[in-house]
Amino acid sequence: MKYIFSVFLGAASYGILSTIVVLAYGRGYELGEVVGSQLLTGFLLAWILTFIMKWREKRSQSSTNQSKANTSIRTSSMSWKQRFILMAAGTPTAITGLLYYQSLRYIPASLAIILLFQFTWIGVLIQAVGQRKRPNGIMFFTIAILFGGTLLAAGIIEQGTGQFNIMGVILGLLSAVSYSLFILFSGKAVPSVHPAYRSAWMITGGMVLVFILFPPTFLLNGLIFGDLMLYGFLLGMFGAFIPPVLFAIGVPHVGEGMAGILGASELPVAVLLSSFVLNEHVSALQWAGVIVVLIGIALPEVIKMKRRRLSVQ
Repeated sequence: MKYIFSVFLGAASYGILSTIVVLAYGRGYELGEVVGSQLLTGFLLAWILTFIMKWREKRSQSSTNQSKANTSIRTSSMSWKQRFILMAAGTPTAITGLLYYQSLRYIPASLAIILLFQFTWIGVLIQAVGQRKRPNGIMFFTIAILFGGTLLAAGIIEQGTGQFNIMGVILGLLSAVSYSLFILFSGKAVPSVHPAYRSAWMITGGMVLVFILFPPTFLLNGLIFGDLMLYGFLLGMFGAFIPPVLFAIGVPHVGEGMAGILGASELPVAVLLSSFVLNEHVSALQWAGVIVVLIGIALPEVIKMKRRRLSVQ
């Protein structure tokens, strides 16, 4: 049960981000300052955790035999090629943050998170094109459910499309594409390395990219010592540090299928916070759409689990 809760809490942490970003915008901070402070915080926390693990690893090696010591995975054993691969794999998550956070300037947070969640079917299409393999009937049915739920959750059926800012919608959908690429690349990038070390190098790659695009002037002009430090710390904790750690703890025990279902907790958390904290209107029909989207996300994994049980019997 604790592993299930770990994955659920890790995914729910992502749902907090959009509300924090909107509050930061309300204080007058810009996109580069928000994303830059988030990744800087995540970078510091990830490397602190890495160095603590490395220190504990050295202590354990001194009290175990050499054969066990040789089986441990140390960050120092990584080649620079592997480090650069991980840094490159981390850039899509930075791009996702930039696109997603910028969309929040044009559309409500409750709509932005729904657009981001289109990664569930966009990822399927990317894999189908890459593998030249047509999705099966269940996947087509799932995509249809997701489309229907999105139309409800976004309020399109109730209010039409006239209320939406096209730029915000495009940015939200592009963030879904970027997030799909992040999931695709992150799972294949140096999988033999410990998750904590992988996360640290991937966050480093994302931070470097953001600092190239948006030079971190907030470190020199004093903004970091104001409210930006608080927003950056919260975004870094809930967006770049807590989820990877909790996923590393829980996913190996609950499995990737169940992790995918639990990962959908990000959506209702984001919509709840946008409603209660940001006072965005979310109708009953939109909540019904959120539930339909969650069903669409869970459906393929539930069918897989049932098939496995039947095959065992």
